[in-house]
Amino acid sequence: MGMGGISIWQLLIILVIVLLLFGTKRLKSLGSDLGNAIKGFRSAMSDSEKEEEAQKRLEESSPPPSANATPSATRTATPDPAARAEDKDKV
Repeated sequence: MGMGGISIWQLLIILVIVLLLFGTKRLKSLGSDLGNAIKGFRSAMSDSEKEEEAQKRLEESSPPPSANATPSATRTATPDPAARAEDKDKV
């Protein structure tokens, strides 16, 4: 075998050393935690893709605002009756 290559025997020796150091319970919990993390990441990615698609659909389906329409943010609210009475007194 050439330099830098790892044989099956070397991998088995490394596996035995890891098992002796960490134990099977710790490796099992580490594997399940890693699996849960990957599942969570995949579901978050698919959720974000679904949200992006829904946002694109909303943008495509909504009509563009017309030029004559006044934005609702520029409208002023009518003052309450008490404020109207005070304004009449000032005049």
